Amino acid sequence: MISAFRSRKGSAVIEGPAAALIIVVLMAGMVEVAKIGITYYSLKKTMFTIARYVATQQGVNFCDPADPTVTAAINLGMTGTTDNSAPVIIPNLTPDMFAITIERVDPSAFALTPCDCSITGCDISQGGGFPDYVVVTMPNGYTFSPKIPFTTVEPFPLKPIVKIPFGGS
Repeated sequence: MISAFRSRKGSAVIEGPAAALIIVVLMAGMVEVAKIGITYYSLKKTMFTIARYVATQQGVNFCDPADPTVTAAINLGMTGTTDNSAPVIIPNLTPDMFAITIERVDPSAFALTPCDCSITGCDISQGGGFPDYVVVTMPNGYTFSPKIPFTTVEPFPLKPIVKIPFGGS
């Protein structure tokens, strides 16, 4: 029986580092999953700031992509200032990543439909009506590249969507 115990002593020397390596890789993976969550949450908060700013302003022309209110809203979400005088909060984020669209409730279908830029739609500059919702999206997403030791993970896009009721005029 003593010889059986002696033959097992060396296995702990091999199993210990192997188990430690697995634990380190799992912990690194958990950290990367947390980074994905934090990045997604930060993007969602940025987009909510953009949508809230645009939805509460007066005289926003959603049919004009160069509308100063829309530009100020995107700057506010990205930098915390409407004049873009501060650094970008989330790295590699650019204004052209965001798309702001408007929707209106279609009473015949009881559904939300995109509001077109016409006099019968939501083009306020031509006498159209106000939208019911402001939607901020990232059509191409925000590319996230996880870094987990000893593995290769392809970058993937995070594509949050924010939709809030329009309260401006």
